[in-house]
Amino acid sequence: MSSLSGKVQTVLGLVDPSKLGRTLTHEHLTMAYDCSYSPPPPCHEATSKGPILMKNLFWIQQNPYSHKENLQLHQETEAVKEELLYFKANGGGAVVENTTTGIRRDMQTLKWLAEQTGVHVIAGAGFYVGATHSPETRATSVEQLTGVLTNEILHGADGTTIKCGVIGEIGCSWPLTESERKVLQATAHAQAQLGCPVIIHPGQSPSAPFQIIRVLQEAGADISQTVMSHLDRVHFLVEEGYGDRILMAHDIHTKHRLMKYGGHGYSHILTNIVPKMLLRGLTEAALDKILIENPKRWLTFK
Repeated sequence: MSSLSGKVQTVLGLVDPSKLGRTLTHEHLTMAYDCSYSPPPPCHEATSKGPILMKNLFWIQQNPYSHKENLQLHQETEAVKEELLYFKANGGGAVVENTTTGIRRDMQTLKWLAEQTGVHVIAGAGFYVGATHSPETRATSVEQLTGVLTNEILHGADGTTIKCGVIGEIGCSWPLTESERKVLQATAHAQAQLGCPVIIHPGQSPSAPFQIIRVLQEAGADISQTVMSHLDRVHFLVEEGYGDRILMAHDIHTKHRLMKYGGHGYSHILTNIVPKMLLRGLTEAALDKILIENPKRWLTFK
């Protein structure tokens, strides 16, 4: 693994960690989120099946997972490209793209976006929640799943030679399914072999992160290089001394959150949140740690 050690692996190849700059550590640039579709009440069925229009955007904003087209982010490649250019113009440098098998990962599009915008894109290896696992995935052994993960990092994913640079987001439900547990164990084994970063999507229970960490640790994972997503809105952690353990991102995964549709877009943290954090007393050094130093340390292969 000496060729990866000390480097970050983007969809365009290895880069020095110092080149990343301000990094969003959990985003989606192209995906389909059909698994989250929630049928609306019968009186709203027509709205849920129609296009996104100004006159129904108010409804979509309140019912984002009940509008089928809203879940097809992969249809907005040009809009995402323009957003990444805006992100770069506002001081952004890199994006960790967390789309995994089960929610329409598209390695060629990720490479194209990186080439067109100059933003470093780090792609995710692995599998989303158990509800999206194919029968073949459910029947695969831990050893075979480990091979899939290592192959996506060392050789390329989805039949391409475009390589992933992080494992995840690894999707977990509550309670864990049998196949999710196997994927977690395979994640730990692959991380132990490669020295790579890992990012987890925990199930919706306060106990879920702790259960996942236990499974990973028992299988040999490096928890210091593992991120637990969706533990939001806790900036008091900086005051409590955890500033070197915090990352920030938007987790954009639907159309209505793009600027094209009146959403806050991928630059929201840099243009809106960072100024407010400074007003609330966080220092530039503390923000640089969250947006630059912590992501750089996490994404660097050991």
